[in-house]
Amino acid sequence: MDRDVQWAEDERFMRQALAEAEQAFQEGETPVGAVVVHEGRIVGRGHNRVEALGDPTAHAEILALGAAAETLGDWRLSGCTLYVNLEPCIMCAGSLLLARLDRLVYGLRDERAGACGSRLDVLQANPYAHDVQVRDGCLEEESRALLQGFYRRLRRELPPAP
Repeated sequence: MDRDVQWAEDERFMRQALAEAEQAFQEGETPVGAVVVHEGRIVGRGHNRVEALGDPTAHAEILALGAAAETLGDWRLSGCTLYVNLEPCIMCAGSLLLARLDRLVYGLRDERAGACGSRLDVLQANPYAHDVQVRDGCLEEESRALLQGFYRRLRRELPPAP
């Protein structure tokens, strides 16, 4: 696929991931959203639901991967791309490898907890010999604005420290 066409497609699907992140924001969750795409169509969606479910594994990526596996009827997600507005953490990066995803496209690097090139690079140091192509910086500014807005709101709503 031509690079310009691929990047336009990446932006189209990243907007869907950002819509999921906005849903998380509205629910009071850290605004991270993800979609899994197979053959040009979304087969799985998810947004952070850690607080709502009381589950530390309820990250957007994990929920989207689970939905995609259910849709496709297979946990092996070869031929799929995951779009997420924030660089995946170590748990989610490991899940991408186990699911055998072909591509990861994310918006904003996470210097604190990112595990796909920022803080760590689980995808490069993987023991499974499965290569995941990575594109970062897709709609980075939109991703940054959403996350910054969430943390600004959170700081305003928190009571002052004693």
